Amino acid sequence: MKSKKDIIIESFRRHLTLSLGKMPGKSSSLDLYQALALSIRDLIMERWIATRETHDEKQPRTVNYISLEFLMGRTLGNALINLDISEDVEAAMKELGIKLSALRDEEVDAGLGNGGLGRLAACFLDSMATLELPAYGYGIRYDYGIFRQIIQNGYQVEEPDNWLSRGNPWELRRPELARPIQFGGHVEKYGNARNPNRRRWVDTQEVLAMPYDTPIPGFRNNTVNTLRLWSAESQCGFNLSKFNQGDYISANLEAALAGNITRVLYPNDNNYEGKELRLKQQYFLVSATLQDIIARLKYCGKDLHDFDKFATIQLNDTHPALAIPELMRLLIDVENFPWDEAWRICTNTFNYTNHTLMSEALERWPVALMEKLLPRHLEIIYEINFRFLRQVSTRYIGDNDRQTRMSLIQEGSEKMVRMAYMCVVTSGKVNGVAALHTELLKHGLFKDFYEFTPEKFINVTNGITPRRWLRKANSSLSALITSRIGDGWVRDLSQLKKLEKYAKDTAFLDELAKSKRTNKLLMAEYLATNCGVRVNPDSIFDVQVKRLHEYKRQLLNALHAISLYLKIKDNPKADIVPRTILFGAKSAPGYYMAKLIIKFINAIGEVINSDPDVKDLLKIVFVPNYRVSLAEKIIPAADLSEQISLAGTEASGTSNMKFALNGALTIGTMDGANVEIHDAVGAENIFIFGMNVEEVKALRASGYNPADFIARSETLQRIMKLIESNFFSPGEQDIFRPLLDSMHSDTYMNAADFESYCSVQQQVSDLYRQPREWNRRCVMNIANMGGFSSDRSIQEYAHNIWHLEPCPVELKDFSAPRK
Repeated sequence: MKSKKDIIIESFRRHLTLSLGKMPGKSSSLDLYQALALSIRDLIMERWIATRETHDEKQPRTVNYISLEFLMGRTLGNALINLDISEDVEAAMKELGIKLSALRDEEVDAGLGNGGLGRLAACFLDSMATLELPAYGYGIRYDYGIFRQIIQNGYQVEEPDNWLSRGNPWELRRPELARPIQFGGHVEKYGNARNPNRRRWVDTQEVLAMPYDTPIPGFRNNTVNTLRLWSAESQCGFNLSKFNQGDYISANLEAALAGNITRVLYPNDNNYEGKELRLKQQYFLVSATLQDIIARLKYCGKDLHDFDKFATIQLNDTHPALAIPELMRLLIDVENFPWDEAWRICTNTFNYTNHTLMSEALERWPVALMEKLLPRHLEIIYEINFRFLRQVSTRYIGDNDRQTRMSLIQEGSEKMVRMAYMCVVTSGKVNGVAALHTELLKHGLFKDFYEFTPEKFINVTNGITPRRWLRKANSSLSALITSRIGDGWVRDLSQLKKLEKYAKDTAFLDELAKSKRTNKLLMAEYLATNCGVRVNPDSIFDVQVKRLHEYKRQLLNALHAISLYLKIKDNPKADIVPRTILFGAKSAPGYYMAKLIIKFINAIGEVINSDPDVKDLLKIVFVPNYRVSLAEKIIPAADLSEQISLAGTEASGTSNMKFALNGALTIGTMDGANVEIHDAVGAENIFIFGMNVEEVKALRASGYNPADFIARSETLQRIMKLIESNFFSPGEQDIFRPLLDSMHSDTYMNAADFESYCSVQQQVSDLYRQPREWNRRCVMNIANMGGFSSDRSIQEYAHNIWHLEPCPVELKDFSAPRK
């Protein structure tokens, strides 16, 4: 019987020659990567088919996870881990004289997401498959994912992320499952006595939703679920008649306009055309998905009246909210269901995850735009709103203000549809993503709705997959942990609790320090090669990597960096703990202030890094083009994790979990999941600073004046004077004036938390002088991360929201003739 290694070598050679048409000695690294990817896909394929056959046979209840973002990163390494063949593939490639790490670096990140929301969706897919849950992920196959960020003269410049330019060996195109999508047109009455709400949507423009399937293998099982991504195509291709007339642009116009729908992740919506394209994107995704779910139920012989018995749908934030009126349309207009039956199915099918506490971040669409693009859906939303407000008025007689607050339609100079409210009204369950976040939803953002239907609201704290974020990203730490407690933690992260007994084991602490330094040396080499900055690997690697937004307070971190610089300048011979402050972040292209903060960070880095007095005591590095594969390098190297959002603004955060799992200590506010991490690891093992939620509310209520806090901080005054004097921008006078102006309103209270932040940062430096104690606290963090696995999150969704049971898959010989 052939070994796994021999099977892989044989498959690799076959794909290299027969699939790619290349000879081993004349192949590029890309050829070798693709041959290996196809070989691994072959191993997945048998399980993928077995999963579909098992689900067809047993017909279990299935969850359909709809998300506009799936930040998948690279697939190869994760597949090797979940198939449990990493060592076999390493040995196979070594025998062929090929370095596996070089092939892994050939893979381009699938950057189909903007941040935590998309990465969470990717972690959840991994956990659903690992827990053997019947699940589909549904999203958009963007031609260009989140942009490729380059830094020019300190400024962010966006370039297209052409992630498909070299092909994608992991996906399968499914033209037989393409779905037509309608836009525009008008609505005609089509009702009867049994179904007076039925309508016909006519004279529409149509595009085709083409599905591309990617397999999602579970860890050490036979389940391979499906991520189905939709790509927009023209129904007619191109106009041959116009082409033959020489009108080449018009000949391709229809195809280009259709393709634009899935061209780019989050087109800039600062203009009308951008808003229209975003709305088209969202409807395109949900219409294709719901048609697909209905077709699957019909294929399995199910009565659509039992839709909610066999399918549940999770809306990942408000982006897929149009799924609600779309399912109503399909059931009423296409399947001829009466309103009440269609509504019963919807309320038993949909569940909604909220990811934000900021009312301005909740999607609202102009009624006029929706009337133009989706006239039938606007009618349905009006009807939902009418019936809902009747219930509200009956419960709260005479309380017109409450009806206005709870209406799905926001009145004003421009009427808007409140998409989050529609999700709350329709969904069976509404969940926040951290305990604090859920409480703030119930008593703040959705207070009226919580009072109306308190049973809907539930918390499911976010989690991260340990397969990617420890087993794959940090091989040295992973091996160290496994040497002490076995590898059961990869599937059951709560087993990390066994590490607590090693918190005072000097041999273990020394090995932990060695693992961390190895990762820091690798990161230092990356920074020297890619950023042109040489850093001290023995310095504190102080890291803040996440989406750039003012509430995440990268500015506060930058201000602290300047304060450290001033300390060094005041006394260059002072005994100061060396520190390397790493930033990684992308700003939305239209977010002026966030992009200015990126420029500011690069500007202070340029000054500090070139100052001979500073030497290697302090370095500021902005690492361009932050993405999943880069996170897998940065996070294992971090000593300190910056989670410093203003209390009450971050829903959860998941980078906080990734850093702590990899042995970094956290400095943060009592915000989002920081609160639960604090409770899990213990107050002595985390650095907490600043105001809590109640203190923030009280300060706002009393009339927050940042000038009062600036006046009490000599350091902050000096920093602001430096900025004002163009010390960090000698060639671009007053470029940072908007940052100074923002400090006078200071929406996110940087000034109020500055002194507390600097004080706790000094505690960080003091502790770093005690490596044994620092490493002991790192162990306590790692050991208490069991509750932050995405496996735990998905188990809670399955039990408390989806009512879903595992459906184990057995491998069979599907090549045999079927009776």
